[in-house]
Amino acid sequence: MARKSKKKTKPAGPGFLRRLRRRILRAALAVVALVFLWILAYSVLPVPGTFYMVAEGSRQGASVDYQWTPMDRISPNLARAVVAAEDANFCNHWGFDLAAIRSAISAGGQRGASTISQQTVKNTFLWHGRSWPRKALEAMITPVVELTWSKTRILEVYLNIAEFDTGVFGVEAASRHYFGVGPEEISLRQAAQLAAVLPAPKDRNAGAPGPFVRRRAAQIMDGAATIARDGRSSCFEH
Repeated sequence: MARKSKKKTKPAGPGFLRRLRRRILRAALAVVALVFLWILAYSVLPVPGTFYMVAEGSRQGASVDYQWTPMDRISPNLARAVVAAEDANFCNHWGFDLAAIRSAISAGGQRGASTISQQTVKNTFLWHGRSWPRKALEAMITPVVELTWSKTRILEVYLNIAEFDTGVFGVEAASRHYFGVGPEEISLRQAAQLAAVLPAPKDRNAGAPGPFVRRRAAQIMDGAATIARDGRSSCFEH
């Protein structure tokens, strides 16, 4: 009985490899284009939700408390307090605060150096966590957001999607949750107490503040007055 000869598999030629590289490049360019369009869309459209909101809703087994509110319905007290608490040089940097990064390195990494721009990118487009892939994407997307969004828009999005209590996102939900008023009616002290729960809203309470939140709120009130006086709030106040 004659033995069947085995077919030899030809190695992939240079033509196949070139086609494969082209397809990978096209796919990568398509992903980049889609992300860029996503960023441009959110420069004008309300953010309907984030990956973190979905994760929190799933974890709690209930929908989160979130309602988009335009900047003209948010008290200047809130805007100044959050900037004073989280990123006093917000108006003066291009997405990264190099002085804060150097200070964080000098402190041995015990102090955070993320700007409001970086936090907005993380909260809007990415997932939470300390992985290098997320940090790398954040570093790439942040300059694009700074180039295509106004500072007012960056702060507007941040104020709307930051978490202020478990499952409570944005200043609209937070103002009503803690104080029973809309974000346009928040007083200076209430705004400072809301800002004081960042970045640990699950461990702090703006409505019934403990000693730390009270001390932090007093510092934030001073900081808010300072940035209003020296012009560091000028990019989002008109």
